[in-house]
Amino acid sequence: MSTYLIIESKVKDRHKYTEFMSAFSGIISNYGGRCLVGGGRIVQLDEGIKIDRRQPEKMVVLEFPSEINVRRCFASPEYQSISSLRNAGAQTRTVLLEGLKCD
Repeated sequence: MSTYLIIESKVKDRHKYTEFMSAFSGIISNYGGRCLVGGGRIVQLDEGIKIDRRQPEKMVVLEFPSEINVRRCFASPEYQSISSLRNAGAQTRTVLLEGLKCD
């Protein structure tokens, strides 16, 4: 079953964030991941729940073959070596979504 990551971010340091994303895109493919959507315009359609007032600047949707692939990717030495760039480059929130069929 496919598993999806939804990543939202607010950029703090554009250079470090760009460096992170460049390296990250190469790493995810090693674990069967691919980017479905990234970097487009974000439009809020309703007021939603005001739990977090932080408005993301960027959103990315990644697809992996399974949750195991996601966890291996994030635990990998390659990813660990660039995680400090992510932390320095942006505030992020990442959620994992299991790909169940909608009926």
